[in-house]
Amino acid sequence: MRLKLVPEDTKIDFFKLTKFTVGLSAIAALASVILFFTMGLNYGIDFRGGSLIRTDTPEPVAVAQYRSVLSELGIGDFSVTEIHDISAPEKNSVLVRIEQQGDDPETQNDMITMVKEALSFAIDGIVYEQTDSVGAKVSGELIQAGILAVVLAVLAVLFYIWLRFEWQFSLGAVIALIHDVFLTIGVFSLVGLEFNLSIIAAILTIVGYSLNDTVVVFDRVRENLRRYKTTELKDVLNMSINETLSRTVMTSVTTLIALVALYVLGGDVIRGFTFAMIWGVIVGTYSSVFVASAVLLRLGVKRDWDKDESSAGTQFANIDA
Repeated sequence: MRLKLVPEDTKIDFFKLTKFTVGLSAIAALASVILFFTMGLNYGIDFRGGSLIRTDTPEPVAVAQYRSVLSELGIGDFSVTEIHDISAPEKNSVLVRIEQQGDDPETQNDMITMVKEALSFAIDGIVYEQTDSVGAKVSGELIQAGILAVVLAVLAVLFYIWLRFEWQFSLGAVIALIHDVFLTIGVFSLVGLEFNLSIIAAILTIVGYSLNDTVVVFDRVRENLRRYKTTELKDVLNMSINETLSRTVMTSVTTLIALVALYVLGGDVIRGFTFAMIWGVIVGTYSSVFVASAVLLRLGVKRDWDKDESSAGTQFANIDA
């Protein structure tokens, strides 16, 4: 027996609450921008510069003991975080972050050596599982590269959808992607999770996932526009979303099952990435249905795909969404 999360013949009016959903998206995007500029992001070592040392001990060691040892070294700003890894509950892992010690790599390396020697002297059986160090210049370049990667990905989407469909579809898809990126950055500002290169990778993955969902809906819209040439655009969009709804929900749910398993069992190293992906799948599915289609309805589209219409995009522009 087939598993059906959504009935085959749904007739949901997705535009009945368009003003509410569009308003909600606008408020959420604006709130994300405000959170970014007021609370900022908890940048990781990749973007701030500095060193990260992950340790493990045979027996639990109080975080206060780590801090007591490090405070005597005069190494500037540092943080000590205890890690609870569900996949390895027997581990007593601690993450130590230390600020950048000038621009000289040798100074940073000497500081790491000094920290390790001090911790080894004070804590019996300590093991150093991971040591990362990023200079200030490199971290600045990584920030620029991360921003450039996201911008180029969105522009590539704009060009691709424009070639495959029409500029109205392209603009709808890009606005939906920008909506997803803004909300992802906003939630990271709100919860304070570490924002590093893996999160940039997650954002780029979210862009691809959301685009895939949007293209499936748009492809069905184009087919139905050819088939129902006299039907109102609003009804064609509703029909197309309903026809692809089962596929959209099934894809999102199965992806979320895998991501939740990774979040719970994958350990601390990929937890930020999987959290971003879980959030991105949710908002990406929402934006494909409610944001991209609402933009398309507002702009209007060409009805006869076999003819070149100079008025394409204007014949339904006055519809009250």
